[in-house]
Amino acid sequence: MPVNILFSARPALWPVYEPLLTKYLTEAGLDFRLSTELEPDQVDYVVYAPNGGLLDFTPYTRLRAVLSLWAGVEKIADNDTLTVPLARMVDHGLTQGMTEWVVGHVLRYHLGMDQHITVQDGVWTPDAPPLATERRVCILGLGALGEAAARALAALNFDVTGWSRSAKDIPGVTCLHGEDGLRTALSQAEIVVLLLPDTPATTNTLNAETLALLPKGAHIINPGRGPLIDDDALLEALNSGRVGHATLDVFRVEPLPEDHPYWAHPNVTVTPHIASETRPVTAAQVICENIRRGEEGEPFLHLVDRDLGY
Repeated sequence: MPVNILFSARPALWPVYEPLLTKYLTEAGLDFRLSTELEPDQVDYVVYAPNGGLLDFTPYTRLRAVLSLWAGVEKIADNDTLTVPLARMVDHGLTQGMTEWVVGHVLRYHLGMDQHITVQDGVWTPDAPPLATERRVCILGLGALGEAAARALAALNFDVTGWSRSAKDIPGVTCLHGEDGLRTALSQAEIVVLLLPDTPATTNTLNAETLALLPKGAHIINPGRGPLIDDDALLEALNSGRVGHATLDVFRVEPLPEDHPYWAHPNVTVTPHIASETRPVTAAQVICENIRRGEEGEPFLHLVDRDLGY
């Protein structure tokens, strides 16, 4: 009997993923039926994105797992009709893309590139930046993306501190956790990178109180989730000079409205949610490996803790 796999995502993705999933499922030796239209009570696995329109999993009585194409699962993690395992997307293409983006913007701040790119006033000011060993970078969130970014920055000899909800151990990185750990991490951070998941516990992680902990003139980079930052508090911190500059890739409302203060603020760089995205080739491999594991009775990769939301 074939394994029935429902593809539920934005229609434009079907012609991209269908040949890739077919290729890797075939290479795995699976007998399968892959479609965008299957009777709910016949579906074994759902390849899922929130923009596919599937909200009620109750009719899917044979369902074994939902395999997300997105790294963020906040739009499905609290769905009460979903009672089977949920796996989020962790693939090396997405991780590499995020690492490259984070390292690039950290280096931009560390080297003071903006001054030389945007200010060509004929004034010769030979102020060399410090070495990376003298620059303190804090990564908030040490999941797959945060750990990869922390390791890459540590490999460049930055003084890297990582913070997470629970204790972690990463060579070359000072790992802190818990409320006291967050305060310590922020109080010494010249550059802060946010790579936390979007959960009720992480909403407004950077707020008026926590922003006040930063050294004056600190820089903020947010490629994680928009709700991690209290926007009003950040604007106030930018206006006061507590925060020197912020590079923001994600927002509560996307696209960012044209009249949002971030667009016009001289100390904000807005990028249009481009830090990283799922690469179909590598994502399809992850999806197919999880289906193979399900059929072989092996543990699924990248399972979501529904209580934590990630």
